[in-house]
Amino acid sequence: MIFFITCLRALAACLITNAHYTGIYPTDIIANGGLIGDVLFFAVSGYCLYNVKLPFLKWYGKRLWRVFLPVWIGTGVLILTGGYVLDDMPLYQWFVYPTAYHFVASIIILYVPFYFIAKSEWLKIRIPLVMGVIASVMLVVYIVWYDKSYYHIDAVREWFIRFLFMESMLLGAYFKQNDKKFRNIFSLKYPIACIISFGMYFVSKIFFSKNPSFGNFQIINQALIFVLLYFVFRTFAGLDSRIEKFPGWVKVVICFIADMTLEIYIVQYVLIDRLRPVGHFPLNWIAITAAIIISAFVLHMVCKYIYKFFDVVLQKVSRHKGTV
Repeated sequence: MIFFITCLRALAACLITNAHYTGIYPTDIIANGGLIGDVLFFAVSGYCLYNVKLPFLKWYGKRLWRVFLPVWIGTGVLILTGGYVLDDMPLYQWFVYPTAYHFVASIIILYVPFYFIAKSEWLKIRIPLVMGVIASVMLVVYIVWYDKSYYHIDAVREWFIRFLFMESMLLGAYFKQNDKKFRNIFSLKYPIACIISFGMYFVSKIFFSKNPSFGNFQIINQALIFVLLYFVFRTFAGLDSRIEKFPGWVKVVICFIADMTLEIYIVQYVLIDRLRPVGHFPLNWIAITAAIIISAFVLHMVCKYIYKFFDVVLQKVSRHKGTV
């Protein structure tokens, strides 16, 4: 995989996990960045899935298999060990439509429109136009139906956030489509723009949450995070060849985190809640982070073994059919 994408995956996992560390740091203002991590994940997914070749059912089935196996195993273990209470939600919400994990619930929905956009050559070469249409629909929905009486534009478990996630996937696809235009074409203005847009996004988040009378304009918050996403992608893409030269041990750590991002996401909720009272900062941070990494690694290796087992079985079945 292109290394700047690996870096962004690892960064997204760190940001999302960090956002759940409330009550761990001396001040909760540090426990932030979750939505930035989410949009990075969706953009990375769009980048990696840009070249669609398989028929829909085979492509979608493959995606679901890769997503659901860690969900099934991780959730099952957490229920058996008392981390989750099965009665808290209907069974299908734990294992079929896993709303306990908002990212999983969103990605299995957004895979569908993304596939047909990426599969259609007419739409594929007009990604900015498609993004513009989606943005227009989003704006109409926001004006007509969205409840603007309080600040919740960045609530990741609400349906409206999926407009932003879809746009993020398409932005990732756009970067893949224009890889030669963006990768290793660096300018200092892009990281500067990252810092400025991050500041504007963070200030807007605080402003709208503390000033409900301006709730009609909270959509600005999503526009700002999308601008931030663009400049983060633009910066990392431009630095790809340079970050490839990181010391070997740094690259190993980045790849280690990036390879088990979904597993980190699945195990972190319970572990953070259970270990939050353990000690004071930074000992509690170290204990929780270590527990998340170890648990995610075990889940990742178990899933990896099962993937490999079924791949071997399918290859044998295919060879057998070919000889019949």
